[in-house]
Parts: sequence; C-alpha cells; structure tokens
Amino acid sequence: MFKVLLKLRKSWKSVVIVLVLLVAQAMAELALPDYTSRIVNVGIQQGGIESAIPEAIREEKLNEVLFATDKDEFILDNYELVSRNTVSEKEFDKYLKKYPALKDEPIYVLKEKISDENVEKLEQAIAKPLVVMYFMQNTENSNQIKEQMLSQMPSYQATYLKEKTLIEIIKEIPEEQSKPIIDSFGNIIDEKVGTMIEQSAVTAIKEEYAAIGMNLDKIQTSYIWKSGFQMLGVALIIMITGVVIMFFSSGMACRLAKHLREEVFEKVLKYSTKEFREFSTASLITRSTNDIQQIQSMIQILFRTVVFAPIMGIGGLIRVINKSSTSMIWIIGFAILSIISIMIILFIVAMPKFKKLQSFIDKINLVAREILTGLPVIRAFHKEKAEEKRFDEANVDLMKVNLFVNNVMSFMMPILMFLMNGISLMIVWFGAKNINNGIMQVGDMMAIIQYTMQIVMAFLMISMVSIMLPRAAISANRIMEILEQDLSIKDKENTKLLDDAKKGLVEFKNVCFKYPDADTETLTDISFTAEPGKTTAIIGSTGSGKSTIVNLIPRFYDVTGGELCIDGVNVKDVSQKSLRDIIGFVPQKGVLFSGTIESNIKFADKNMNDERMIDAARIAQATEFIETKPEKYQAPISQGGTNVSGGQKQRLSIARAIASDPEIYVFDDSFSALDYKTDCALREDLKAVTKDKTVIIVAQRINTVLNADQIITLEDGNIVGKGTHEELMKNCETYRQIALSQLSEEELNKTTQEGSENK
Repeated sequence: MFKVLLKLRKSWKSVVIVLVLLVAQAMAELALPDYTSRIVNVGIQQGGIESAIPEAIREEKLNEVLFATDKDEFILDNYELVSRNTVSEKEFDKYLKKYPALKDEPIYVLKEKISDENVEKLEQAIAKPLVVMYFMQNTENSNQIKEQMLSQMPSYQATYLKEKTLIEIIKEIPEEQSKPIIDSFGNIIDEKVGTMIEQSAVTAIKEEYAAIGMNLDKIQTSYIWKSGFQMLGVALIIMITGVVIMFFSSGMACRLAKHLREEVFEKVLKYSTKEFREFSTASLITRSTNDIQQIQSMIQILFRTVVFAPIMGIGGLIRVINKSSTSMIWIIGFAILSIISIMIILFIVAMPKFKKLQSFIDKINLVAREILTGLPVIRAFHKEKAEEKRFDEANVDLMKVNLFVNNVMSFMMPILMFLMNGISLMIVWFGAKNINNGIMQVGDMMAIIQYTMQIVMAFLMISMVSIMLPRAAISANRIMEILEQDLSIKDKENTKLLDDAKKGLVEFKNVCFKYPDADTETLTDISFTAEPGKTTAIIGSTGSGKSTIVNLIPRFYDVTGGELCIDGVNVKDVSQKSLRDIIGFVPQKGVLFSGTIESNIKFADKNMNDERMIDAARIAQATEFIETKPEKYQAPISQGGTNVSGGQKQRLSIARAIASDPEIYVFDDSFSALDYKTDCALREDLKAVTKDKTVIIVAQRINTVLNADQIITLEDGNIVGKGTHEELMKNCETYRQIALSQLSEEELNKTTQEGSENK
C-alpha cells in the first residue's frame, strides 16, 4: 500500500492543500462546542456578561470591593473615574447614555487598553471581593451575623449602627475585627462556590449593572446574536473546507486511479506470453478495474482519516480535560477502550473474508468470461444447465462473503450507537453531580458531550479505515504484483541497430527452446536460414513446434539455447520496437478489433493512404466481401470480429500485415480457413509484393507449402527434413507421410509437375 501511496507525489500540491484544509476544518469543528458552551454559560446563565471584571462600577461599590482586598492600588490603576468634573461635556453625555446612574454619582469605568496579563490579574484580584460583598449583602445569614455583632457592642454604638447594613457596620469597626469576619465569608464562599468564583462574580456584576441603569436584556441579546453569527461563520468554514477537501481528494483519487490503470496497461503490453501464463485474463481485468477502484475509494477518505481523525481525537481530549479538570477523563478512556475492543473483535472476524473477496471476484469474472466466449460450444453440447450451475456456485461464494462482511458492518453500527448514547448518559449523570457540587457549568457539560462524540467519531473513523485498509492493501498488492513483475523479455540498456546489408535475413543457429516450468525442450537444435525473396515453409504434425518457431521470430518468447539472428543481429540485442517494425505477423487465430474494416487494415499506421489499404485488401482476397457491404471499408467490425466469418477474419488479418509493408512476412497457419481457390489466388497475388521480402509460412496443408523455396519438416521439436517439395518427397519419410495423408500419389505427382513448371 505504501508503494501505491508514493505515487501521490504527482499530486503533491493537492495533498498539501488537503492537509492544510483538514487542519483548518478540524480546528473549526473543535471550536463549535466552545461556542455552544459560551452561549449557555455566558449568554443564558451570565446574561451575556463575559468577564468577572465589571465594565463600570459605582464609586461606592468599588470602595466596598477595595475594602475586601489588599490590591486596591492595582485595581484603581485599571479604572478611570468618570464625572462631570473629570471628562468633557460631550464625553459625559456619551457615558450618561450608557450608564444612566452617572447623573447621580461618579462611576469608575474600565480603561480601554489593558494587557492580557493585567486582565487575568485583575480578574483574580476583583472577582472574590465582589462575591464576598455580594454574599454579605444578600445572604440569609447576614441579619443574624449583624445582630450577633451588635449584641457584642456597647449600647450607644449598637444604637448608632443599628440602621446600617452589614457591610457598613464592618467598615466602621477596627481592621483587626473586620478582617476575620471578611476572611470567614471568604472561606464560606470557597466551600460553596469552589472553582466557580468568576461565574459567581458575574451575579454581583449583573446587580451592579442594573444599579447603574445598563440594559441587561440588550447585553444578553447582543452576546447571543454575536455568538450565533460566529457559530454560523465557523459552520460555513467547515462546509466550504469540507467541499474543497472532497473536491481535491476525489481529484487525487481519480488521478491516481488513472495513473495506475495506465501503468498497469503499459506494463501488461510489455508482457511476454510467459507473464500472461502467470496472470489470467480475468484476473488482469479485475485488477485493472475492481482493485484500482478499491484503492481509489480508500484514497478519497484516507487523508480525512489519517489527518483529520487524530486532530479531532487529540484536540477533543485536550479540550475535555480543560473543561472538566480531568474529573470525567475516565469516561473518555472507557469509550475509547470499548471502541478499540469492538474493532479488534470485528477485525479478527472480518479480515479473513476480505482476503477471500478479491479472489472470488477473479473467479466469477473468469467463469463468466469462459462461458460467454464458449457460448456456441456450450449450446452445441447442450451444457447450459451445467454452466449455469458452475456460474451459480461462483456467484453464491461471492454472495456469501459479501453478505457476511455486510452483516458484520451492519452489526457494528448499532453497537457503536448504543455505546455513544451510553457515554452521553454517563456524562450527563456525572456532569450533573459536578454541576451540583459547583465545579462545572451546564454549558461545559454540553461541550464535553459534543467533544466526547467528536473523539468517539474520530476513533470510529480510524477503526472503519482499519477495516477498509486491509482490503485496499490487498488490492494494492495485487496491482504491485503486476507492476513489479520482472519481464522475461526486455530490451538491453544499449541496443544494436539492424544491419541493412543483411536486410530480411532470418537465421536460426542451433536454437533450443523450453517453455517455462516445462520438463522437456519443445525445440531442439533448430538451424535454418530464411532469405529475402524466398519462401520458407514449416510443416509438421500437431505439437511438433511449428508455431513455437515463428513465435520466437518477433520475440514473443526468447530462445533458451542457441541464437536467433534477424538482419544479421541477435534478436536479444535489438529493441523490440525496431524488431517488430520489420515483421508482418499473422497469427494462427485471426484477431480483429472493434471499429471498422479500414481501422483494422490501417492498424499499423492509421495515416496510410487509402490506395495502400485497398491494394492490401485486394492481395488478401478481401475485396470480394468488402465491396458487397453498403459501407464498404467503413463497415463496422464488432469486438473480436464476431460479425465476420472465420475466412473473412483471416483475410483481413493478412491484409493488415500486407498493408504494414514489412521486411519479413510470418504466416502462422494463416490460410487454414481459406478454400483452395482463394488460397491459390492469395498466394499468387502475394508473390508480387513479396518478391524481395522474406516469407515464412506455417501450414498444415501440403498444397500451401509445396511451391516454397525451402520446406522445414518438424517432428517432436526436431528438424527431420529440409529442402524443396521434390527433395523431401525423396529423402524425408515424415514429409512424405504427411503429403500422402492429404493427397494421393497421382495428385502429388501432378502437383509436383505443375510446381516445377511454375518455377
């Protein structure tokens, strides 16, 4: 899989864009729960007041706060006094609109420019005194404390202080008496409020804002609207980045699939027959389509999982710790362990089936291809039911594996949903206890639920990929098997040029050949020379090695012993392109491509002129059926040439070779589907274009070879006769037996005499 991923280097710009956008999207999604938390905590519970530092405070109230702390100078340094005497009339009117109580008494207003460090210090300095003063003023026990203090004072002092508030009484008494009282209130607050000092201070600030005349409803509404629009902005960023990420990810995946298909196709085109024996056609098709599709699907979600999920998981965990002060981390740990345990179990159960899935797809493609290709034979032997059963077995095997995998995946989702809902319930249960104990706010609990879901979904995404990745990895390995397959036939780094002085000369020098994995040699010590302007025929019984010899000429196989030279150069020393450019090869089985008659004849050179095409068709005796078609040379040819007869297919294959105008013609039993009259006419017309060319013919019929300049007779991979028809009839028993098996003695004598006269 890693080797396939390295091919993404061609799309490195897209990779960088996706990575950057994934980080941005993750940060945006991690920010959303914070907004939810702030809307609940600040917007609803705190009335839109964000900080424990009052924006404005009456002089009288500030004095009370300063009385309860020893940081009075630091606090005063961050406020400025606003009254008719301290600011201009215009500024005073501006402040008055915002703080209506300013008309009755001076107000301290927070300075605009305060460093972040000072903001944090100021909040710590002012929050607790605010809560202490508020608590002393509003607690139910304040009257009891007041009565207790008055009872301990002299009667004249108690009478004087009776009408004053608890705070005013404490301010009147000496510091050594007031400080313990304030400290005791501070301890009570620490016990009741805990870590929620800043949030409790907001309650006192709201009371102060109301006393100043500030519009609390407007403050709350403005904050909620502002936070809502910010959330919409973040959601918009998430949407846009998500769309762009999918656009680039899909583009990368599609381009990678395209490049892989190109590489596979280009590699397969270089395969020799040996490599084709190792990979079935059905398997090559499956690897080029289904396997590459698996990789493409994986790449589309890979970056989102590899980059996005870890950021979400780790980022969510950090934020949960900040929100809950580690008191609920064990719930996250439980969730993660549960998901991992479920995934491991499913992985163990499903993984073996994923490995089988691709092989079953290969199998069903192979069976379907065999049945469709051999349909006429199946019908002829009335084996439709048997083949249906064979296909059904392969189909059922694939269905069972797919069904098992789908059932496992279907079973997984309800379990995970149950787990996620259970975790949410646990967070609400334990979060409610924390809220009751004053160590957590409602908004924080809601944020923790969202963060937990993000963490769980992140691990779920990773787990899903851990299941999909093996299947994609198997597909990637199957693709790399094709790409990394060592070619048995390949060009040398420094190739030689063909010798024009020996143009068309084909020399077999003690050639031996053994098929891969075969025990015995197919050809042994084959030596002969095919010269330009002459026809060399090869004949022999079935399995004697005729087609093997001609397959060595265009280097479909490499000789395993001896030497094969063309144009005076060993075929292993020249490039395959230059070698095959000078050979017109007509295979034993005529192969046509979907298109038209014209495109098939012009297969070697689509730019060749029409006169050359028509002349090649005439020599191949193909014009008689081409001219009968309404479209003539534009008549369509279906895939594999199934809409033309065997003889027509063979003649078009011969015309294709003639049109390429090669130095060497190789006909591998290419006249077998032609009738005797057409065969004779074709060979007669062929003489004109091959008078200075090398012609090598493999044939079964004696009539096709008897006029050849040289006839090679094979038996069990050995040359048992070499010469003309007349010479072989005299001194080669194998040739004579082949000839007599096809023609009578009288017919042989007649054809021999006619051949001598033609020469």
